[in-house]
Amino acid sequence: MTRCLGGGRPGAIVGTIVSVAALALLARPYPAAGQESPEPASADSVPAQADSVESRGPRVGHGSKGFEIETADGKYLIQLQARLQFRYAYPFDQDPVTFDEVSQDQHTFKANRARLKVGGHAFEPWIQYFFEYELAGTALLDFRVSLEKLPWLKLKVGQWKAHYSRERVISSGRQQLLDRSHINRPFTIDRQQGVSLFGRLQGGGPADFSYWASVFTGMGRVGGSNDDTHLMWMGRLQWNFLGREVPFGGSDLDRRDQPAGLLALAGVTNRSPYTRFSTAGGGQLPGFGEGEAGQYRVKQALIETAFLFGGLAWQQELHWKTVDDRLNGAVTRLMGNYAQLGYFFHEIWKAFPRPLELAVRHSIYDPNRDRPDDLEQEFSLAANWFFAGHLNKLTAELGYLTYDEPGDDDPDGWRFRLQWDISM
Repeated sequence: MTRCLGGGRPGAIVGTIVSVAALALLARPYPAAGQESPEPASADSVPAQADSVESRGPRVGHGSKGFEIETADGKYLIQLQARLQFRYAYPFDQDPVTFDEVSQDQHTFKANRARLKVGGHAFEPWIQYFFEYELAGTALLDFRVSLEKLPWLKLKVGQWKAHYSRERVISSGRQQLLDRSHINRPFTIDRQQGVSLFGRLQGGGPADFSYWASVFTGMGRVGGSNDDTHLMWMGRLQWNFLGREVPFGGSDLDRRDQPAGLLALAGVTNRSPYTRFSTAGGGQLPGFGEGEAGQYRVKQALIETAFLFGGLAWQQELHWKTVDDRLNGAVTRLMGNYAQLGYFFHEIWKAFPRPLELAVRHSIYDPNRDRPDDLEQEFSLAANWFFAGHLNKLTAELGYLTYDEPGDDDPDGWRFRLQWDISM
């Protein structure tokens, strides 16, 4: 059972933040009504530098992160972006959790996501902030401030998607397939509140590493108060073995002519009432009851790879997870892996449409390594048509899911989904 956290009126909070920020950026002295503007000073009476940033108004425009308002001195920037995601699915949409859900038979059409994003910087370009609000589900998803003056040592505080697994960190609007793999649900640590040190250590060539060292309350979204004295500790070390970082996004839209690859190791430990996390907050894996404070000690680790080159994009994650029920003395071991590959075939066959990408994925999940005949697998094929990169794209996906269970009757099923994702 997943507990939905949050309350109050987050929509009003976000609206107030946006309004105040916009007014602050636009605020500058103007002559009162009925008064004439003062005559400009002559060139002889004003120093050359007086044609300063203060004499120019704010810059207003539109970029990859939405509408932008920036002060002339560049010290304040606010970016506003709205994103809508419309989805059709048959005969089911979400990845099944139980065997019975595989046999659903219904048409689904919905606004899967409706997001408002507010970001930018204040006081200095290296003091950055970001908010994200889910309009359809009335939930404040992200709120964070980061200090990024030094590339090798940065600080972030607030609530955000922890940089544990690549698949979860990638925005739902920048994915290669229509949704994340079905192993994301049991292994993600999702959004957490806390503090993180991170950065990139560049020694030249293959001596290139990125790192994240984080401590969280371990209670999920809007979990500002811990249930006991145990915190969530997370670390990630990423080797950029070709001397170039792989960005957190699906597809090689740039068709880069220099390859980029990574090999990452990550681990996390937490003790809380929960065995899994999602956008809704803390919850439970199937078979686990509602927990008490500090009941479940969860330890996780992963090995991750990714590679981009010439229109080809690869990513993969191998996960391990142990849930120690300290109250009942039971230990459950989980394991899962997914591998995903996409390519713009226009790069080798010019008759193939340039905006079209094809992608495939296989994932396998063992919910209890000590129990036989319980494997779950997903096979998916997707086609992406990019009208304007990830900002405006259409995705069609055909998937096949199979669930092993003791006996001769293993549930399986096909799924078709179509999605339009647009950011403004």
